Amino acid sequence: MVVDYSVILGLAAVVILGGLMFLFISKFTVKKCRTHLNVEEYRVKFLAAENQLRRDDQASYSLSVLNADKLVDQALRERGFPGDTMGEKLKNSPKKFGDINGLWNAHKLRNRIAHETNVVVGYDEARYALASFKKALKDLGAI
Repeated sequence: MVVDYSVILGLAAVVILGGLMFLFISKFTVKKCRTHLNVEEYRVKFLAAENQLRRDDQASYSLSVLNADKLVDQALRERGFPGDTMGEKLKNSPKKFGDINGLWNAHKLRNRIAHETNVVVGYDEARYALASFKKALKDLGAI
């Protein structure tokens, strides 16, 4: 039996080149997605945002909403959700959340606080937003 080594070497080269091309393409097209978030870190940070909210301190209402929103945005980014802004990430993944409308309302409140002047946030409004952010973090497996 005669074995043509040039055919075998040619096939081996094709397989190796194909594997290298696959690795190269996947490295530059697939976003790195952390499957496991640091749950303890997220719990501590969210608890800090919740504890910032004090009924007797009007400024704490806005601050707690801003910090909770940042935390959800960080979790979305670490999970690899597509989009440059939190709004884009939410649009690209509505089925991931049990209460997408509550999360949108909480994020819209954050946008009002960040972009409008003289925004007055009520205590109950801030508590509702925090509850929505907490639910989102649970949905993401962050807390």
